[in-house]
Amino acid sequence: MTDTTSADTTSLLALFEDIDPAADAIERLHELGVDDDRINVISGIPFKEQILGRPPVWTNVPRLAMGGAMIGLIIGLFLIFGIPVLYPLHVGGQPLFPIPPVFIIGFEMIMLGLMVATFVGLFLDSRFPSYEPKAYVPEISDGKIAVLFSCQSGQQVRIEEDLRALGAEWVRPAEAQKL
Repeated sequence: MTDTTSADTTSLLALFEDIDPAADAIERLHELGVDDDRINVISGIPFKEQILGRPPVWTNVPRLAMGGAMIGLIIGLFLIFGIPVLYPLHVGGQPLFPIPPVFIIGFEMIMLGLMVATFVGLFLDSRFPSYEPKAYVPEISDGKIAVLFSCQSGQQVRIEEDLRALGAEWVRPAEAQKL
């Protein structure tokens, strides 16, 4: 099953041994008119976008994490100040709001909110779980890098030749399969 987006567009998968030829291939694809939104790099090792000449990836995880920290702070303040106001308990001349527990409970609730929101944010940002078929080759697990891209059918032969000249082990139509 070849993954095509329209009748005159085809999806190809190129496999590279190292990052440098893959970066050169992405640059060559740009020269041939393939847009960044039609290129996807598949790798077992995370690479920064700048290494591959790609635009930076936008994520909402830092905002979600800060929101979780604020929610944790609000819950912590309620535990620290709200509960003693609702149920005052005076013990042996101690103040109603002792200072050391304020720092401990406040810190722990802020960190708990931050961690939960970060986990949920990463989970949502990665669109996990995905049940649709994905393009994948087992060689990626061995440290190789694949470049998945869509191009016009008329450019396919030229792009294949150019990518092989840049060091691609092979370039072939992508097949989406269940993982």
